[in-house]
Amino acid sequence: MKHLFALDPDVTFLNHGSFGACPRAVLAAQQALRERLEREPVHFFNRLYEPLLDAARDTLARFVGARPDDVVSVTNATTAVNAVLRSFPFSPQDELLLTSHGYNACTNAARFVAERTGAHVVVAEVPFPVSSAAQVVEAVLAAVTPRTRLALIDHVTSPTAVVFPLGDLVRALEARGVAVLVDGAHAPGQVPLSLDALGASYFTGNLHKWVCAPKGAAFLHARRDRQAQLRPTTISHGANAVRPGRSRFLLEFDWQGTHDPTPFLTVPAALTEVGAMVPGGWDEVIRRNQALVRQMRAALLEALGTAPAVPEALLGTMATVVLPSTGEVPRVPFGVGVALDPLQDALWETERIEVPVITFAGQRCVRVSAHLHSTLDDAKKLAGALRRLL
Repeated sequence: MKHLFALDPDVTFLNHGSFGACPRAVLAAQQALRERLEREPVHFFNRLYEPLLDAARDTLARFVGARPDDVVSVTNATTAVNAVLRSFPFSPQDELLLTSHGYNACTNAARFVAERTGAHVVVAEVPFPVSSAAQVVEAVLAAVTPRTRLALIDHVTSPTAVVFPLGDLVRALEARGVAVLVDGAHAPGQVPLSLDALGASYFTGNLHKWVCAPKGAAFLHARRDRQAQLRPTTISHGANAVRPGRSRFLLEFDWQGTHDPTPFLTVPAALTEVGAMVPGGWDEVIRRNQALVRQMRAALLEALGTAPAVPEALLGTMATVVLPSTGEVPRVPFGVGVALDPLQDALWETERIEVPVITFAGQRCVRVSAHLHSTLDDAKKLAGALRRLL
């Protein structure tokens, strides 16, 4: 199905997890919206934008199991995390709980807010390799104290590709009076979601990754009792707008200044197009991708002679594989705008394989992603290249 995507056919693309990949039909739908906007921008923003936004919100809410009025669009999950952290009423000596598997950008946001408010960042050390879901829950809850006010928990961890036992964590933390902010950047389209049933105070997810919407499409879900204190990072017209029947939460988040709204407005097209690529719709998309990534990981482990770092029950549609020891491990941080591991560059330059090579807990790892454009042969090509280069 790679021809359905706008990917370079000469590249073995095993890094869907970083920025996703957009199908051609979705890009066409976005371009049609852009042309509609540019034909008459004032008409579009003043009269068409809000109904289109509400329709996209309704479609997304059904997909993630939420009420539409509890969901707002944001450009990415990091933006949503910043909005929640900057709105939260921290006092000096309060504790903000993270995990050692957290995403660097969100960790930076947490440390920034802690410095401004006098709160303290506490990091729960979750082991890697991970042996069980219970081990994750035990590590997180062991770091909770009477001063813990908010916990920032990944649903699917970015560097290690672990699907955290989110239901157990949310129930235990919220029962202790700890608000949970779920960084679900990788979750929509990778694992099934039912946000109302989950019950977390806040949940954010990217839609440019596994849903395959255009870059700049994400959402923030806030529980009703948390919405009044929540403000966007950009304060605009909604702060003093009066609209009967429309909450302050929607008024403020729905308009944060002039921007290109087409990525989020294209989400219904992405859900439709990707769901139609296989019989069985999105349930089959997720099942197919999860099965494929297990096959990919098995091929890599066999070729490299290393042990699995995560039990299959904690895998979604990504897998992180520990590489054999080859001496000193490069200390390369995981994120955008940093130097890449020399092995990642070598895989690209010599084999045209795009895959992240990361260092985590002193171990050099490779993270593979599976989506509808992926095949088992992609992973076998990577396995052969790694054996030669290592």
